[in-house]
Order: sequence, then C-alpha cells, then structure tokens
Amino acid sequence: MGHAEAFITVDRKNYSCEPVEQRVRHFREFVILPPEEELRRQGSRCMDCGIPFCHTLGCPVVNLIPEFNDYVYRGRWKDAYERLELTNNLPEITGRICPAPCETACTLSINAAPVTIKQMELSIIERAFREGWVVPRPPQRESGRSVAVIGSGPAGLAAAQQLRRAGHRVTVFEKAEEVGGLLRYGIPDFKLEKWVLDRRIAQMKAEGIQFETNVTAGDDVSARFLRRSFNAILLTVGSEAPRDLPIKGRELEGVHFALEFLGSNNRLVSGRLSEEEGLHAKGRNVLVIGGGDTGSDCIGTSNRHGAASVTQIEIMPRPREWNEPWNPEWPEWPAIMRTSTSQEEGCERMWCVATKEFLGKGRVERAHCVKVEWARDDQGRMNMREVPGSDFEIRTDLVMLAMGFLHPVHSRLIGDLGLDYDARGNVKTADYATTAKGVFAAGDAATGQSLVVRAIFHGRRAAAAVDRYFRG
Repeated sequence: MGHAEAFITVDRKNYSCEPVEQRVRHFREFVILPPEEELRRQGSRCMDCGIPFCHTLGCPVVNLIPEFNDYVYRGRWKDAYERLELTNNLPEITGRICPAPCETACTLSINAAPVTIKQMELSIIERAFREGWVVPRPPQRESGRSVAVIGSGPAGLAAAQQLRRAGHRVTVFEKAEEVGGLLRYGIPDFKLEKWVLDRRIAQMKAEGIQFETNVTAGDDVSARFLRRSFNAILLTVGSEAPRDLPIKGRELEGVHFALEFLGSNNRLVSGRLSEEEGLHAKGRNVLVIGGGDTGSDCIGTSNRHGAASVTQIEIMPRPREWNEPWNPEWPEWPAIMRTSTSQEEGCERMWCVATKEFLGKGRVERAHCVKVEWARDDQGRMNMREVPGSDFEIRTDLVMLAMGFLHPVHSRLIGDLGLDYDARGNVKTADYATTAKGVFAAGDAATGQSLVVRAIFHGRRAAAAVDRYFRG
C-alpha cells in the first residue's frame, strides 16, 4: 500500500469523453484517459484491504488489482503490466468494454466512490504496447499435440493463446471473413476500434497460431476431418441464437435482429460494405426493443447514421434511481438505473412496454404496444400482466430486436460430434469436457450469454483442461 490516506484525501476521477455533438459524427473511440500524474493519484486510492473483493469476487478473470494499482501509483508501469498479463490475455478489450464489476465490489464502494480500476487496466496495457513490452511469446518446446479451436471470439482467442504457449499446435477456424467473432462483428467501433483487435491477433500469429477464416466448421470442414486432423477440439462458438419476437408483422421489411444491424455497420466502417449494401438508419425512425448493452449499441450506431428518431423500449420495470457514488448492494452488482454513453447521445427510453404487433404495408410503419405491470407471486416469482386500456403505437420504419440470446446455434458440427445439450440448450460440459471424448467447449457456448470478460476466463480455464487431457 503506497499511500495510507489517499482513499480519503483523493477524489475519484474517471476518464472523460468527447462532447456528444463531436463524437456522434464519427465511429472512432471517444474516451480520453487522464494524464499519468492523475492516474498515479488514482492508483494511490487503492486501500490494500485485507480481503480484496475487487478481484476475489468482482473480477471474472481474477486480475491482481491491488498489485497493479500500487505499481501504477509508484510509477512502475512495467511491473503493473506483468501483473496484468498473468491473468488476462485481452486487457485492451476488457479495459474498453467490461462493465467493471470489480469496481462495484471494491471495498471503497461500501460508503464511497470506488477505485478507477477499469481505466487503470486500459492505461497499463496501452502503455505496455507503446513501450514495446507486449511481444510474441512462442513456446520453448513443442508438445506434438494439436487443437482445433472453433470460433475466434474472446473465449477462442484466449484459449488459443494459452494452448499455443503451452506448446500445442493451434488452428482457429472462423466462419466470418475476419478474426474476432463478436468483438469484430458485434461491438461498434466507437467502443472498440478494430485496430485494437488486429494488434493482438498479429501477436498471436507471431506466436504460431494459425487462423482459417471463411470456414464454417461442420460444413466446409467436417467433424470427421477435425477428429482425424487434431488431437482435441475446443468449441468457442458463442451464444448466437437470438431471442425472437414471434408476433404478427414480424416478417415485414425493416424488422431485424440487432446483430444484423451491428455486423452490417462494422463491415461498412471497415469498407467491406457500402451504405447501399448495408443496413442504414439515416432518416429512419428507429425502434430498439431491449434495454441491454446490445440495444444501447444500436442506439449509438443509429445516432451516428443520422436517424430521425430513436426509441428504446424494455419489457422489465424501470430500475431504481441511484445517484450516490457508493454501491447500495455491495459487493454485488446493483440493480440501479444506468445511462450508457449511447443513451446520453439521444433516445427516448420506455419501461414496462410489450410489443404486440408490427403494422405496415410491406415495410414496418408502426409498432402496436401495451403497458405491462409486474408483481411477485407466492413463490417470489415475477409475473407480468397487461394493463387494460394502455395500448398505444410507436411510429417506426426500422426495428432492432435486441432481447438477448438463447444458446449456441445448434449446428451440424455439434450434431455430427454427437454432443449433448443442457436444459437451456447450451453445450453440456463437465470441467469444460463435453460428452464426446476429446471435445471441449467454453465461453457462451457452454454457459449461455454472458460478459466478454467471463468468456476470456472460461477460455483460459478450458485451455488448461485441454492441456491436462493431453498430459493424461
């Protein structure tokens, strides 16, 4: 612990952002990190508490948070980076898009503003890249074993790097035209510019990882081929089966799943699509159904396109307002009202709204909605009922369904490998091993929809499970 009183004498100072009127004109990242002197001051606020809930409970990858905070305070940036790299293969990703459950679990959050852990993580890894500390680390010895990693999202990338560094030959198969999965085709560039991803992939290629893109495992390469060519298979295909809204008018033009829109825009930004080819919100009245991060990404993208209006509706109740800096449910993630940077840029938000029907002639023109109420039954379960006479319509000609994901796509590959599913439709695993010998699964494919940082954790753990399998 570097400064015994800093958690009392130094106020929390988070990063700043470009003004709304500037950032909505482009798709670049708009977060501005504090200068080094301020970062060191923020690092000094870490209390060196007896039980660091930030990483024992809050951080899914179990980052050594008190250690790297103290090193930043002391100006020992390389030491801070070395601690960060021990637990996280993609800190430049989590430092940008993680919701920071570590901060809500910070001991300071009991009655004060938490340490700025997320910006510390991002500052450390960006300093490391600038200084040339992030270098390829190929294995010193080859094991003679090989692994096929199916899917190149956060779980797949983390697992691939860990497996390669353990000496195994690793080939990553990706169905899209470029590597990255959700990171490339789901998260907008204003939150994660793709050069950040390319920089890390270049390191992984230099370590000897092979990437095969435009390859759908199970179709372009068969399960039999994978079995014959590799000693183990690791499925990190994500949870890509979206929750649909099977109501009248669903088939109308202009009603899309959120990832159709976000993936199209990321390809547009990268130059792979033109405005004429992709989905575009310019001049449209956009309706986003779903109140989570994916819906928020649709809002930010629509505003940058120049949408005429953006409305976001959520079927669940409005969370409670909370304006204090401390966590009312410490150390758990609190159910409180939050406003994302995309929502700050402009949209109308509505809660307790269900969509009954889409109306239009060929193309969607209106959404017929109704207000709902929620109440707990005798077993404590929340039940919904429509409010009589509360029907209303929302004018819209572009609808984004952002209601989450159910489970991985039940693909030919999974069927041909003979894998079982759990009760929720995810790939069934025990210590990352599936019901087929030599086949493993990790990330959202096995857990269901979750955070990128949890996918990284499970990718690392799955790599360790594969390594143990090889060692017998």
